[in-house]
Amino acid sequence: MDGSVLKMLPLDPEDFGTQRCRLGPSVLSSLGIRIGSPLRITLQDSDCLCTAWPRKDLCEGFIQLDLKCISSDLIGSKLKNLSLNSRHLYPQACSNLKKVTVRAVVKTAGAKEGSHRAMLQETVKELLRDVYVSPCFVVSLSTVETPVILLEIFDTDPLTKKAGFITAKTHIQIKEVVTLERYRHVSQGPAPSIAGMDDLRSSLKEIIDFPFHYPKTLTKLGLSCPRGVLLIGPPGVGKTLLVKVVAREVGAYLISINGPIILGSRPGESEENLRRVFQRAQEAAAEGPTLLFIDEIDSLCPRRGNSSNAPENRIVAQLLTLMDGVGSEKDIVVMAATNRPDALDPALRRPGRFDREVVIGTPTLRQRRAILEVLVSRMPVGGDVELSKLAEMTTGYVGADLTALCREAAMQAVLHNCLGTVDKSISMADFHEAFKKICPSSFRSSVGLADMKPVSWEQIGGLEDVKLQLQQSIEWPMKYPEAFVRMGLTPPRGILLYGPPGCAKTTLVRAAASSCHCSFLSLSGADLFSPYVGDSEKILAQVFRQARASSPAIVFLDEIDSILRSRSGARSGRGVQERVLSVLLNELDGVGLKVTERRGHQLPRCEEGQEYDGDKKLEYQEVCNKDVLIVAATNRPDMLDDALLRPGRLDKIIYIPPPDEQARLAILKLCTTKIPTDSHVCLESLAAETNLFSGADLENLCKEAALLALQENGLEATMVQQEHFVRSLTTLKASITQEELESYQRLFKQHKSDPETAKEKSYS
Repeated sequence: MDGSVLKMLPLDPEDFGTQRCRLGPSVLSSLGIRIGSPLRITLQDSDCLCTAWPRKDLCEGFIQLDLKCISSDLIGSKLKNLSLNSRHLYPQACSNLKKVTVRAVVKTAGAKEGSHRAMLQETVKELLRDVYVSPCFVVSLSTVETPVILLEIFDTDPLTKKAGFITAKTHIQIKEVVTLERYRHVSQGPAPSIAGMDDLRSSLKEIIDFPFHYPKTLTKLGLSCPRGVLLIGPPGVGKTLLVKVVAREVGAYLISINGPIILGSRPGESEENLRRVFQRAQEAAAEGPTLLFIDEIDSLCPRRGNSSNAPENRIVAQLLTLMDGVGSEKDIVVMAATNRPDALDPALRRPGRFDREVVIGTPTLRQRRAILEVLVSRMPVGGDVELSKLAEMTTGYVGADLTALCREAAMQAVLHNCLGTVDKSISMADFHEAFKKICPSSFRSSVGLADMKPVSWEQIGGLEDVKLQLQQSIEWPMKYPEAFVRMGLTPPRGILLYGPPGCAKTTLVRAAASSCHCSFLSLSGADLFSPYVGDSEKILAQVFRQARASSPAIVFLDEIDSILRSRSGARSGRGVQERVLSVLLNELDGVGLKVTERRGHQLPRCEEGQEYDGDKKLEYQEVCNKDVLIVAATNRPDMLDDALLRPGRLDKIIYIPPPDEQARLAILKLCTTKIPTDSHVCLESLAAETNLFSGADLENLCKEAALLALQENGLEATMVQQEHFVRSLTTLKASITQEELESYQRLFKQHKSDPETAKEKSYS
């Protein structure tokens, strides 16, 4: 065919219901078919089945279609002013069909009663005579005065299972009769796309599908089906979307409600609305499987016990009564979703009401990559975008966060295009810009959330041995877990950094967190301590719960000596610090872990000598990096409790010494990168003269020298001279004394020789 463009025109009234397609003579000639032959036409990625007929005026370049037999995707589509390429017209080979299985869609439920069933069979047989059909297609009967509106073709002859022609001898079997309202809810509309929750979807589908389609089998086995399923998960993780997908797959009629729809202003109105919803579900269940979904059920049924919540208590009591009555219904399953399961009334969570509880955790590494694949499939993404890298960088992000991230990256690309950029695709740089604005929604109200500016290892001068130890303890287990598994190594549970003040302990932790792209929570005494009894312990437990939900994660306890002191003392056991220490020790030991949904705990198999591909590495990272790493920093290690420093808790103790001469030179070079210095400035001499200076002292030295240059030369100064550094050096003193340095060195030698007995009171 020549591939000419055909403009679609409205159909002539006399052709309605005839399944005709009016074409120009040249198109019919190029197709090589006779008048009245079947023709398959592709429209908007969907198909329709017609018969070829010439136009009455014999004009070329136009097409008129009677959409009598179409795929279900075309139902309700508007095809006005549509242009069609003639290459999308295909001759369809059809033979006479012996048997066709259909589903009849009627206007009202009365048309499907038993007394009308025989009449319905004859009506359907008459309506389908002399019609070309195809499996999974729908025959529209809107032009005929009949109770049947649509006929969905389930199957044709078992031997052919192809398109064919229905004659008077074709046996028509009606497999199912449904009303139009149910068909619209169950069959129409595009199927929602869901990624990363295939295992949850299949397990949830089994829970719901068994009572719907195999009730007799389960009755013979003496099994009771679950009548209620409670979905628990953080906001934005996809609970509501999962319910819609499962309802669509099992063919259930979905009735969705939430708190504002039920709650009324006058007394008793809320209970009446709730009874009306369950009555509607029972009416729908008489026709087929029905799924009643209660979204945000914690707002509708909070925990009882408060006398001021009398209306909510009546709603809870009414819902309990209605759910007990659902047990006799065979085609109703009640599902609910919440992100606050502890706020629900306990009576709802017993067997017989919400029998099953499905916990949907924060998306794992592989799940995030699957979600990103679905999101970017509809976006013009550049070749430099690595989805595996994005999945590693989005620790703690749920599906809604990833959607917002992709949308923000697209907005950044649009902004760049407006500024004159030729490339219209979304690059990795756009995603990096989006990361600055989109953070995990679960962290927005989290205790200890730190708006951390990324720090690279190159921004820290010196301390090469310490950097290597931190990389081996934090970065290597997260990035190369297969090597640790192969060598039988386990990453440390906790790391303690100790050393003089100002020696980059906090900066080292920030650099480690930046290189690993993991969740980072920073705690201080002000975040933990509360005047209320038990509140501090609850806050610490909440932080660890949040960190485990977004693992891999680092919980950083800065100045841990001010938060957790040794329990040996006159007032031991009576302070809040002792109780917080007890909670921390239990969390480090893994005692009292909350239930979180983590899947894929089995390590992927790989033959000896075989390389790990990208999927295997992602699986290893997901399985091995499900723990929380504790990193603590202090300049008073003698004040810590002995139980905190044993192996299995803070089992990696790293001494951060003050910078030596070579490290001080590297720090000075970093500090003067943004300061305009004279070519005669000798940083080597400054490094030699700044013995016992910490990294913070050296940074302060450079700032003071720049201020002196402004004082001498006015605000128009453009250069910092050597004399400015020398004069600043005379006014500044090292923050570390020789006695303190010797005490730290003694502690370092003891920890190196015997970590378990390294406690020594070095300070008076």
